[in-house]
Amino acid sequence: MFKSTNHQDYLKLIAWLKRSRLEKGLTVRQLGELLDEPFQFVSKIENGQRNLSVHEYVQYCEALGIEVEGGLKILRK
Repeated sequence: MFKSTNHQDYLKLIAWLKRSRLEKGLTVRQLGELLDEPFQFVSKIENGQRNLSVHEYVQYCEALGIEVEGGLKILRK
């Protein structure tokens, strides 16, 4: 079981989330507003300074309008 924000699979998941944010044309600040969190929350996640809980991951996906299963496929590879 991995618990580190530096694990290869976790980094792929975060890269996918960041790429999705950028494809939607959202800034870190705008995504923070959608999540009702300060922009630093998003920044710390994307920079690997903070782990996402499962609940936060689902909220993140919903805010981006992407399927939760997309990230799970990344983790299963």
